[in-house]
Amino acid sequence: MSDAAPAEAAPAEATPPAEGEAPPAEAAPAKGEAPAPAEGEAPAEPAPEEPKAPTPPPPDEPTSEPLEVIVEDKSDTSVTITWRPPKTIPPNSGLDGYTVEITKEGTEDWKAVNEDLTMSCRYVIKNQTTGDHLLIRVVAVNSGGRSPPATIADPVLVKEVGARPKVRLPRFLRQRYVKKVGEKINLVIPYSGKPKPVVSWLKDGGPLDPKRANVRTSDTDSILFIRQAERADSGSYEMCVKVDDFEDKAAIIIQIIELPGPPASVKVADVWGFNVALEWTAPKDNGNTEITGYTVQKADKKTGDWFNILEHYTRLNATISDLIMGNTYTFRVFAENKCGLSEECAVTKEEATIVKEVIDYKPTPFVERDFTEAPKFTTVLNDRSTTVGYSTKLLCSVRGSPKPKIMWMKNKMILNNMDNPKYRMISTGGICTLEIRKPGQYDGGEYVCRAENELGKVDTGCKLEVKKPVYADADKDKEAE
Repeated sequence: MSDAAPAEAAPAEATPPAEGEAPPAEAAPAKGEAPAPAEGEAPAEPAPEEPKAPTPPPPDEPTSEPLEVIVEDKSDTSVTITWRPPKTIPPNSGLDGYTVEITKEGTEDWKAVNEDLTMSCRYVIKNQTTGDHLLIRVVAVNSGGRSPPATIADPVLVKEVGARPKVRLPRFLRQRYVKKVGEKINLVIPYSGKPKPVVSWLKDGGPLDPKRANVRTSDTDSILFIRQAERADSGSYEMCVKVDDFEDKAAIIIQIIELPGPPASVKVADVWGFNVALEWTAPKDNGNTEITGYTVQKADKKTGDWFNILEHYTRLNATISDLIMGNTYTFRVFAENKCGLSEECAVTKEEATIVKEVIDYKPTPFVERDFTEAPKFTTVLNDRSTTVGYSTKLLCSVRGSPKPKIMWMKNKMILNNMDNPKYRMISTGGICTLEIRKPGQYDGGEYVCRAENELGKVDTGCKLEVKKPVYADADKDKEAE
C-alpha cells in the first residue's frame, strides 16, 4: 500500500431533477425580512405594507309600503288608482319604481299589470272584464327588493259609475254653526250621485247617539235633527255619501253655547281718596264660548240699590272713581258672552269706605285794616274862562277818611252859599262842585277848594276869567245913545 494523501473531494454537481419533478425552490426570506442581495448587487429596499381591504357597503334595504292607495276613476273595462310615495326610502338603495298587481276576489293569484316599473303615482289598469271584483295592491321596488304591499281594503267592482257622489254643503254650514242650549237644530244637506248613494253620519269619528240626534235621508238630501240642543251635542259632525268605491265627505262644526258662570272671585285691592281698585278672576264655566266682557256694579250701603259702573269691560281689574266721601260701597261683577250676562255674579266680601278727611282748620287772625287817610285831591281845579251872564261850574274830586269837610274860597275869602245865592256848592261822592250863577265882571279871580279832616287839609285852586260880551255895531250905537 502507498502512503499517498487522499484526494480532495470534488464539489458535488447538482443533480438534474427527474422528469416530472419541480426544481427545488429557493429558500424564501423570513417574513418581514428583505431577500439577501446577490453578490455584487446593492441591498434591496424594504417592501411596502399591504393595503387593508375596503369596508363592504351596507346591504340594500327595501322601502316602506306606498301610502293611501285609492280608486280615482273606473269604467266598464278599466280602473284608475292613485297612491302616495313610501314614507321611508333608504338613501343607499333609493326607489326604482312601482309594480301594480291585481287578482280576482277569492283567489290569491296576484299578477303584475305593468311590465315595466312605473315612477308615476297614478296608473290605469286596462282590459278588465265588466262586473269583476278585483283586489288591487301596489309594491315599491328598489335594489333592496320589494316593499310590503299596499292593498285597497275592499274589492273594486269594474263598472262605470253613472254620477259621482257629491255633498252640496250650504254656505252657512261651511263655518262654525252656533246655537244656544235648548234651541232646535234642523240641518238639511242636499247631495247627488247615481246610483243612489249610501249616506252615513259620524260625530267626532264615532256613530251618532240615536237618543240625541236623528237622521232622515231622502233621494236628494239628508236631515240632521236635534230637538233640544245640549252642550254635549257640540262637536264635529261628518256626512259621507258613497257610490261603489267613490265617496264624498263634508264636515260640520256645531257649537252649543249658554250663559257663562260668574267670575270665580272679586276683591277690593285698594282704597284711596275717592277711588277703589277692584280685581277679579275669569269664570270657571265660560258657557262653551269665549268671554266677551264684564259688567261691574256698585251699591251704597245706605240705599242698597245697584248701579252699573262699567259695561262690556274686557279687563280683569278696574279703578272705580268719583265715589262719595263718607259712603260705604259694595261691588259685584257679572261675566258676559255671546248669550248675555251670567245669571249669578261675584260679590266683594269686604266693603270699601270712603273716609272723610279730618281737616284741622286754623283761620288767619282777622286784622282790621286802617282805612283812615288824609284828604287828597284826585282831580284838581283847572283855570277857566266864561262870559258875563253865563253860569259856569268849577269841578274837582277828593278822597279821604274820615270824610273831609269841603270849603270854597274866593281871593282867600270864604264863600257861603247861604249868604250869597250867586254861589251853589255841592259835594257828593267825593265830587266837589262850585256853581257860579250868571257871573258878573267882578266875579273873576282866584278860587280855592279846601278839604280838611282830622288827619290834615289840602287845597286846590284855579283862576276864573269873566269876559265882557262881544256886541254887534248896531248894539254899540244903541249903547252909546
